[in-house]
Amino acid sequence: MAGALGPYPMTREASGTAWQPDASSHGGAHIVRDGWTLMGHARLNGVYDRQAGPRGDDKVFMAGMVMGMARRDLGEGGVLQLRAMLSPDPFMGRRGLPNLLSSGETADGVTPLIDRQHPHELVMELSASVSRPLSETSSVFLYAGLPGEPAFGPPAFMHRMSIMDSPEPPISHHWLDSTHITFGVVTAGVVQGDWKLEASAFRGREPDQDRYDIETPKLDSVALRLSWNPTANWSLQASWADVTSPEQLEPGDDQEKWSLSAIHTVPFGDGGAWATTAAWGRRRAGHETLDAWILESAVQPNAAWTLFARAERTETNELTSVGGHHGPTYTVAKASVGVVRDWRVSARATVGIGGLYAFNFVPAALERAYGGDPNGAMAFVRLKLE
Repeated sequence: MAGALGPYPMTREASGTAWQPDASSHGGAHIVRDGWTLMGHARLNGVYDRQAGPRGDDKVFMAGMVMGMARRDLGEGGVLQLRAMLSPDPFMGRRGLPNLLSSGETADGVTPLIDRQHPHELVMELSASVSRPLSETSSVFLYAGLPGEPAFGPPAFMHRMSIMDSPEPPISHHWLDSTHITFGVVTAGVVQGDWKLEASAFRGREPDQDRYDIETPKLDSVALRLSWNPTANWSLQASWADVTSPEQLEPGDDQEKWSLSAIHTVPFGDGGAWATTAAWGRRRAGHETLDAWILESAVQPNAAWTLFARAERTETNELTSVGGHHGPTYTVAKASVGVVRDWRVSARATVGIGGLYAFNFVPAALERAYGGDPNGAMAFVRLKLE
């Protein structure tokens, strides 16, 4: 099946309007009814999370997503696509999940989250897109979401084959893909062969502490992204965004953001694959510029086993915030490695058991606060329906 946004394989499409390599797998149950193609899949993780050191914590929670898509041909090559995605994250509570060296938006409207990852919205995406071919190799498209994902960064981390099997959010999330849930986004783009140029107008403010509602849209921010898939195994992108007042606790601070990423995917053997993502992100607020780097990879030798790993490094001024004011800038790093074993229990369902171990690295100035270089671990059980 061709993609919803242009004349290329459907496997190229990832979260929002982002691209991944054509060689990527595309799970999901497909049904054709009355001219509509319907697709659905789910990935749910029950996780026990233990983060060591004086700033660590323990927690049991559920994370994941349930996604549905409906697609219809409009004639003359046009395509309409509707997409919805839900998450169980809000049920973990407003303190989110323990994740050492993570920082970002508040989850209760009062306290900035430090060493914790915020829960995502119950409704992660409600979007519609329309595309129209210009020739056999080109098209134009329009995408709108409430919420949706603007044209910035690589695909969101839970959609990347290189790390989607890990329940651990990256600490570089707010550099690369924190805009993946935006309450109000409109993206227009043009596809020419293996190139795509797109621009978004979107609401810059990140979701508030009410994770169950649909917030008022406002198109006050902009983003541009250029994507290129030179071969079936590669997907490259460069993007820029001017984000108005992203943080609820710092309403006067705007951000300018940049990102570069390369994704490489190679299928092999009997249903196996190796996927790797390398990315860089930069955000600037006022006179301070902060960078983040990430390298992640997953190897699936067969349908039963998946091994995954991630290494990342960030420059952050939020780990010692006091009263909403940023502290000094520190360079910190995290590396994690994990494995998951799946068993097929029906034609469409698999159950897996997995675990990961994370190593955190802080500079000498933070060793007392963190108790040295503390580690973390997660054990999880997951259900996949596809």
